[in-house]
Amino acid sequence: MRVDCFKCKYFKVTWDPNNPRGCTAYQFKTRQLPSVVVKQSSGMDCLKFEPKEFKGGRK
Repeated sequence: MRVDCFKCKYFKVTWDPNNPRGCTAYQFKTRQLPSVVVKQSSGMDCLKFEPKEFKGGRK
């Protein structure tokens, strides 16, 4: 299963131009998508993925 960080509640955009993406579950910032870094580092898909909860019925 490929994890879509943009749909994860732990994904964040940072102010750091060198590391514009981050993961609050794993507490790191990166230039790549966090799920790619997790896969490269551990060899496993991200185990912390949780879908974002949207208010007003949006998905």
